Amino acid sequence: MLGFVIQRLIQASLVMAAMSVIVFVGVYAIGNPIEIIIPPEATQEIREATIRSLGLDLPLWKQYFIFVGNLTEGDFGRSFIYNLPVLELILGRLPATLELVLISVISATVGGVVLGIYAGYRPDSIIAKTIMAVSVLGFSVPSFWVGLILILTFAVNLGWLPAGGRGETVSLFGVQWSFLTFDGLSHIVLPALNLAFFKLAMMIRLARAGTRETMLTDTIKFARAAGISEGRILRRHLLKLISIPIITVFGLELGSTLAFAVVTETIFSWPGVGKLIIDSIAVLDRPVMVAYLILTALLFVLINLTVDLVFAFIDPRIRAKGA
Repeated sequence: MLGFVIQRLIQASLVMAAMSVIVFVGVYAIGNPIEIIIPPEATQEIREATIRSLGLDLPLWKQYFIFVGNLTEGDFGRSFIYNLPVLELILGRLPATLELVLISVISATVGGVVLGIYAGYRPDSIIAKTIMAVSVLGFSVPSFWVGLILILTFAVNLGWLPAGGRGETVSLFGVQWSFLTFDGLSHIVLPALNLAFFKLAMMIRLARAGTRETMLTDTIKFARAAGISEGRILRRHLLKLISIPIITVFGLELGSTLAFAVVTETIFSWPGVGKLIIDSIAVLDRPVMVAYLILTALLFVLINLTVDLVFAFIDPRIRAKGA
């Protein structure tokens, strides 16, 4: 097991090293932030002083090594626009994104697995066909369109829920959370539904396919022949057999949703990290852009590493193969 963990850690380190180079070069090849930071009427002396203070006069390779050196000390630099430490800026927005993503992904996973198992267990029923029709709809419509329809229906026409913002928050362990208040919870419903719709459709189809395949295996046939109840077969055997693909998709979707909840946060004016990165791109705030992409890559690497370790714990064959 130790050799398996070391091998995965080495792979994760190489991926992060490669991503840091790609992200840094890619971001610094986009535009010139000086044209946005400094007004056109500024003198040449002011422009040169600002460029030197931001370190933009150095060669790109030297800027990269300075960035990596600061990164090892936990310093992501300072925002050009907000004049705040980038890590502080991102961490200040992270709780809003985190609670939105966790609520949407967990609810979509739980609901999708339950509905998918039912659709696979009773494939010819009207309810199962309705569930599959909803899953097809979830794959077919873009998230921005779903968000606009949700706002138009529940906020504009019915007036049941707010159209945007985070609402009232309360402090827990020094962090502001909105799901702990009724007003905050009412604000999170629509963006969470928008984020969860595609994930729900994916989990339904994944769980249904796994259920249909597993119900035909000898394991289920022997369990039925032994007189084990259908409920116990579903809980003890079916869920275990379809758990690996579900865990894989859950991990990947959690990471991708955290990283790319940009559309939903923009549509619903949700003050999270996604909204921050959109604003930073508009003003070419390079330190924020680089830090966001590096942290996103790190997030995916950590989630994949965690999923690999969970696989190895569940299935010793995977651990033996990676050793």
